Amino acid sequence: MAKSSQRNRNQQSSGHRSRRDTNRDNPELSSLITSAVEPIVAEQQLFLESVKVGRAGNRAVVKVVVDLPDGPGGVDSDALGEVSRLISARLDDVDLVEGAYTLEVSTPGADRVLTTPRHFSRSVGRLLSIRGTDGTASTARLEAIEGDTLHLNGEEGTYTCSLSDIASARVQVELGSAKADSEG
Repeated sequence: MAKSSQRNRNQQSSGHRSRRDTNRDNPELSSLITSAVEPIVAEQQLFLESVKVGRAGNRAVVKVVVDLPDGPGGVDSDALGEVSRLISARLDDVDLVEGAYTLEVSTPGADRVLTTPRHFSRSVGRLLSIRGTDGTASTARLEAIEGDTLHLNGEEGTYTCSLSDIASARVQVELGSAKADSEG
């Protein structure tokens, strides 16, 4: 789910563009924007997952990803719309992005790689594809997470696994199941 808004500004008459606005994937500008919008996202009881600044043609693109701080569920469209409006207003106030830009505020996709305990806590009850650091692959339902220990239920039954033993994990989208329908 994504909310997008566009903002046009007059280009400087000299035609000179700031160094920070000409690079693709501008980490310096992303960091400045993160500092500017993180308090707003937190006030909305959301978690700022990432900020990336790039280009699409002659326009800057600011991509902001927000999520719930923990637990299962998702960010509803009203909350996403409100945080998008607030982020847009804040970016207008701090004037960090020169020229025309597009703001995209979204939630993490189902295909995101789970890397932190928070990511896993958001996936309790979901079916995961897991690749271990030893190269093994498995599919299991995440029953619970306690610290860095996952409680899983897979083909081999119920077992635990440390986050340090996981090379990568992703949620498997379960189409047509009652569980998927109630969460979507």
